[in-house]
Amino acid sequence: MSIKTNACRKLDSMRISYTLHEYEWDEDQLDVDTVAAKVGLPPSHLYKTLVLRGDKTGVIAACIPGDKELNLKNLAKVSGNKKVEMVAVKEIEALTGYIRGGVSPLGMKKKYPFYLQESVQSMELVSISAGKRGLQIFLSGNNLAKASEGRLVNIVD
Repeated sequence: MSIKTNACRKLDSMRISYTLHEYEWDEDQLDVDTVAAKVGLPPSHLYKTLVLRGDKTGVIAACIPGDKELNLKNLAKVSGNKKVEMVAVKEIEALTGYIRGGVSPLGMKKKYPFYLQESVQSMELVSISAGKRGLQIFLSGNNLAKASEGRLVNIVD
């Protein structure tokens, strides 16, 4: 497979090992459970990247396990905001360079403050979007933490 996305290039430049996994995707089935089943992992191993806007900081990104819900209050607190809210789907590509269902925590076109669920460190294998629909990167949780340069925080319910 010779697909190289910005996320792959970032990992390559840091000499971090990963594997790529392609799957058939469908516009109506971009949810974590469907993608997890297609790549053969439990939803807790898929880390979803969310793009939000804080009332003080502007755009921020967060990455959490697929089987968890983001705690907006916790994220607001750790990011120095009073409140945060998800950005509109139509804004995602302009902000990140990625489309919904293909947002990677690595290689966004701008470096936003990034918050990663701290439990990622205990994961031997996690999967993140490679930056396009139908393509996942598998790597260790510690390597994701290192590559993303995210702040490790508790932001899930």
